[in-house]
Amino acid sequence: MRTSVAEAPPTPSAFPREIPIQYGTAILVLVLVVAPLLPVLLQSLLDGALYEDSYTFTLGNFAKLARTDGFGQVLINSVVLAGLTTLVAQGIGTLAAILFGRTDLPLARLMGELFLWPLYLSALVLSFGWYAVYGPAGYFTQIWDSLLGEAPWTLYSLGGMAVIAGVSQAPLAYIYCLSSATITDPSLEEAARVSGSGTFRTLWRITLPLMKPAIAYSAVLNFTVGLELLSIPLIFGDPAGITVLTTFLFNNGISSPRPDHGLVATAAALMLVVVCFLVWLQGRMLGNTRRFITLGGKASRPRPFRLGVLRWPLFILAALYILAAVIAPLAVLVLRAFTSFLSPMIPLGEVLTLANFVTIFDYPVYARSVWNSLIVSIVGGALATALVGLIAVIVHRSEFRFRGALSYLALFPRAVPGVVAGIGFFYAFALVPGLGSLRNSIWILVIAFTMRFIPAGIGAVAPMLLQVSHDLDRAARVQGADWWTTSRSIMLPLMRPALVGCFTILFISFFKEYATAIFLFAPGSEVIGTTLLQLWVQGEVGLVAALATIQVAVIALCIAAVRGIFGVKLHG
Repeated sequence: MRTSVAEAPPTPSAFPREIPIQYGTAILVLVLVVAPLLPVLLQSLLDGALYEDSYTFTLGNFAKLARTDGFGQVLINSVVLAGLTTLVAQGIGTLAAILFGRTDLPLARLMGELFLWPLYLSALVLSFGWYAVYGPAGYFTQIWDSLLGEAPWTLYSLGGMAVIAGVSQAPLAYIYCLSSATITDPSLEEAARVSGSGTFRTLWRITLPLMKPAIAYSAVLNFTVGLELLSIPLIFGDPAGITVLTTFLFNNGISSPRPDHGLVATAAALMLVVVCFLVWLQGRMLGNTRRFITLGGKASRPRPFRLGVLRWPLFILAALYILAAVIAPLAVLVLRAFTSFLSPMIPLGEVLTLANFVTIFDYPVYARSVWNSLIVSIVGGALATALVGLIAVIVHRSEFRFRGALSYLALFPRAVPGVVAGIGFFYAFALVPGLGSLRNSIWILVIAFTMRFIPAGIGAVAPMLLQVSHDLDRAARVQGADWWTTSRSIMLPLMRPALVGCFTILFISFFKEYATAIFLFAPGSEVIGTTLLQLWVQGEVGLVAALATIQVAVIALCIAAVRGIFGVKLHG
């Protein structure tokens, strides 16, 4: 008779492996987040450049900034642009969430997908697209001028910029409001219908009030993004003499032959404080929504509202918006890339050419910017995804004593505007000896982009971890596995779909980022965003369109591949 003896669980090591992993990750995140912020704050208190041999502490930079000619108007322009942008984005996004998510509008799902496309693209590319269609020499503007006289609109105004920015940011409001609108307890709407309320009265009295937390939260988010805008004010505001805080930083920093570092750092510190306050306000608003809770354990999916005779008229209006605001700018931008000159007065067959793309890949600087963008996005996205995965399992699946502080630290970069991060990393790498080689390479971009988009990665991974039962961790621990073995063997494999989504989001974010890069790139480390700005300044509209088309094509292929191969959605 044979007797089976159960194997003893493995003896845990004397020195737990999680200690160096957890503390090492926390220290790395701390360095990434604090490194660009401390130099900015320090430089705002110095009378000379941070990297010079001698300087003294002073508060004179704040007084100097306050006395700067036109700075008050800069602040007013910034607030007005952010406010108008928020109104446009919230109005369009909230209406789209109701139409595409809660009504029987035809092709609502397709329209919802098309509506989201500005979210995947940089505001820089959208600006070029709007210029190609609605600018002074834009395709549609020329048609209007020839048929009806002078066009009544201009993009070179606060209102014109707010429309472009609002269209760009409307998908943010759409996503937040759609999530809220689709989980409303249907019994409240059914009670309104039983009481005799029609579709629009029910929407106005029941559905919209229940969406107030989502509307308010996304409004603060859009106002914050509106303050951080650089490309739209740079392209349309600067030529019209309209300066906002971001273009003030750009013009007095990188564009100035003799930058005033104290002034730039002080303005950047002011912007950082304002955005931090807005992010804090978001958190307060999100934590004060209990009185709007309506979804209980027995709730079911709400019934779509019937639009009746307005179904097709609203479909036509929605289709016209998608065509005018999303499809036309992208289509005309791509068409401009394949022509030597684009005008409705010239037959298209006479101007078709591949010369713009040939020039892009023949000229080393332009071609290098494409390959650098791909390397930064692939390698940087993979490294950032690994870091995000570690942060997530430490925060949500460990007993690390500082996991709460690590969570707050990892989410803090959402309060750091891109231009402030760029200025901060510039000072940090100039201040620390021996980092000169990194400062002139693409790796400084990888580091800066990773810091900027850690919160986006956490947002893609953390919800999945929260859905996994802790029983799996306990079962592994009972068998003698330590924290790292449990995380590596159980948690990380279960996180693969979320990590794929995280990598995709980070790849797209890295690939389209430009605001941070313009303060950090050097000859040889150009990326698509920085080259687009340089070509625009030189007046090379055809090359701008070609390079923007390459960016759009790569992002479209990335999204299609992730959806087709992995079935991963990037929203919702």
